[in-house]
Amino acid sequence: MIKITSASNQLIKDVCLLKKASERKKQGLFLVDGFREINLASEAGAEIVKLLYCPEYIGDNNKRTNLGLLKDEQLFELSKNVFEKICFKENPDGFLAIIKIKEKEIGELKLKDDALVVVLEGVEKPGNLGAIIRTAAAVGVTAIIVNESQTDIYNPNVIRASEGQVFSQNIIIVSQKETVNWLKDNKIMSFGAATTGAKKYTECDYSGRIAIILGSESDGLSDFWLKSANKLIKIPMKGKIDSLNVSVSAAIILFEAVKQREK
Repeated sequence: MIKITSASNQLIKDVCLLKKASERKKQGLFLVDGFREINLASEAGAEIVKLLYCPEYIGDNNKRTNLGLLKDEQLFELSKNVFEKICFKENPDGFLAIIKIKEKEIGELKLKDDALVVVLEGVEKPGNLGAIIRTAAAVGVTAIIVNESQTDIYNPNVIRASEGQVFSQNIIIVSQKETVNWLKDNKIMSFGAATTGAKKYTECDYSGRIAIILGSESDGLSDFWLKSANKLIKIPMKGKIDSLNVSVSAAIILFEAVKQREK
C-alpha cells in the first residue's frame, strides 16, 4: 500500500487527466467513484488497475469490496485534501478505482429467440444515456447498441445515472450500417421511435426478437434510421407537447414490450 499526501503526485495528475473523454479513450482507462459502483464493476468482471481510498471518509465503516486479490502496489491511501481533488461525488464515500476499458464486439452477443435489443443513435446527454441503461437493466434487455455516440459511456455521469448498471449490460459501440446488417442477419424486427410513426407504440406486436431504436434528444432519429427501421412507432401526445425526454420514451416503450411478452 502506498500513501499519497500531495496533490502534485504524478498518479493524482494522471487520475485528473482521466476526467477527460479523450484521455479515457487514449489510455484505455476510466474512473469509478464510490464503493457500490466499484463493487458492481468488480462483480461484472472489470479489471481494477488501481484502488484509491481515503480513511478519513471511510472512517470506522468496515466496508469490504469484492475486488479479488489486489496487490499492495495497486492500493493507494490518500489524504482527505488529495482525495477531494480527484473524486466526483458531492458526498464521497472514500473509494475511487481506475479500471481498464474492455470493449465488447457485436459478434460476441448470444441471442435467444426472444432477444430484446435497444439501439441508441446520437444520444447526447450522459444523464439520459445512464437512465436508459438503468431502465434496460430493469427490463432485462439482451444488449444496448450505441450508434454515433455523442457521449462516452464511461463518463462519470453515465455511471452515476445508470446506478452502476453500465457494468452489467452488454453495451456495443458500432456504426449504423453494421447495426442494420447485424439486425438483418439475426432476424431482429426493428421499431424506430419517431413523432412521425404510423402506429402507436401500444398497437405493435413485440414478440420474438426485437430492437427498439431511439434517437437524439434534439433531432430524434436520423433519416438513416427512419428509412432502415422495419416499423416506425410513436407515443401519442396531448396538449402542446410533441415529444418526451428520450430516457422517458425508452422506459415507456420497453415496459410495454415487456408487458406484452410476459403475456
